[in-house]
Amino acid sequence: MLPVDFRAVRRGAIRVLLGLCLSAPVVCSAQVARESSLVIRPGDLVRVTVWRKPELSGDFLVAADSTLKHPLYREVRVAGMSAAAAREKLVTYLKVLETSPQVSIEPLVRVSVGGEVRNPNLYSLAPETSIAQAVAQAGGATERGRLDRVRLLRGGRETVLDLTTATAEALNAPVASGDQIYVAKGSTVWREVILPSLQVVGGLAAIAGLFLR
Repeated sequence: MLPVDFRAVRRGAIRVLLGLCLSAPVVCSAQVARESSLVIRPGDLVRVTVWRKPELSGDFLVAADSTLKHPLYREVRVAGMSAAAAREKLVTYLKVLETSPQVSIEPLVRVSVGGEVRNPNLYSLAPETSIAQAVAQAGGATERGRLDRVRLLRGGRETVLDLTTATAEALNAPVASGDQIYVAKGSTVWREVILPSLQVVGGLAAIAGLFLR
């Protein structure tokens, strides 16, 4: 039986523990940063679910004054908060009505999807929805839609995205509140150049025929 080198085992265990201790804060900090970036803004919808209280549950618009558009929630200001912070505030508020309310909150960001999509509209989407999924939510591109030229208007800036490549950043990039997504229209030579030219030529020929009679 080979002798066990306890010092080597101890050194190995210390390395593993150090690795876990060093990597854990990175993972946790990234998760916290992600959650803190998902703040509720005026114009968003908030899905509130209060257990066994359907009259207090539903999808409520966040008004310009930061409150929820519900007769009972008019004093609850949630804009600028994360979902977790808004939930804690709502739980504290509802404790006036019951001892331990069971509440869940899901923010829904408002995103406009238009252009060459089958169902252009203003959508309320979960924050983890990607830009590509938002286009799919609108029915996808029409036959004339160009998924390689999708315009994203965010915070006063415009970006042109290409959704046709598997490595496109927009395939995984999440939507943000107030995003405007516009699928550009593709042009065809036959439909937009040759066909109108033939119509013009045909019209001129008909006019010429009238003078030659």
